[in-house]
Amino acid sequence: MLRQTSKKRTLKQNLMLASSTAFVAGIIDVCSLLAFLAFTSNVTGHVASFAKNIVERDYDSIIIFGVWMFMFMLGAFVSNFIMKSVIHISNYKAHSIPIVIEMIVLVFVAIYGNNFYHETQQERQIVIGALLFAMGLQNSVASNVSGGLVKSTHLTGLFTDLGSELADWMHPKTADSQEVKNKIIVRFTILGFFIFGGLMGGYFFNLYEFKVFYVVPFILLTILLYDLLPMFYHRVFQLIYPKKNTISKSTN
Repeated sequence: MLRQTSKKRTLKQNLMLASSTAFVAGIIDVCSLLAFLAFTSNVTGHVASFAKNIVERDYDSIIIFGVWMFMFMLGAFVSNFIMKSVIHISNYKAHSIPIVIEMIVLVFVAIYGNNFYHETQQERQIVIGALLFAMGLQNSVASNVSGGLVKSTHLTGLFTDLGSELADWMHPKTADSQEVKNKIIVRFTILGFFIFGGLMGGYFFNLYEFKVFYVVPFILLTILLYDLLPMFYHRVFQLIYPKKNTISKSTN
């Protein structure tokens, strides 16, 4: 899921990346809304609030919304910087490190929310900033790996792309394009799993509150393990049948 990039990717790999990351984004967005009355999967609303507070000269709010927007951008910056720095070693390592950092941030939110959170305004602002940073990390990885096809946290852009691609699909000149059809499938997958994640996040947050954030890193862990499973099976096979491997090598 993380090894192959851009044009080398199959539809199955893109669908798995789209479904898992969109599901995570939906959970976090709805849980953040219930816990902090703020969206954390994107910054569109924060930009509008930022402009509104400039007009009203609410300088404290200007700083807060400015910091939140910066945290999302910082997450994307850190993610892309790491990927470019490690890509020469391994595609998998370059793309997995930002996911690991995201998991660490979410575990921090879960631990803090369950044990130390007292619902103060300052705590709320810090946790929202941490979640925006995590979503910036995730969105950058998904976009980079898929060549810009998968942006699991930005549904405004998704609806724009989906509208354009549906027009291409219905137009006589491009109706038979398999690439367009695959893109539409990926877009609907992102939308569906984001909504599904939001429903699950909202339902279980009402029952277990911040404990939901313990579950999300395990979902991200499946993304990391997916590419390791073939390697694991291969090594297990070598341990079980070492003689056959030795014979085949000597024959060659």
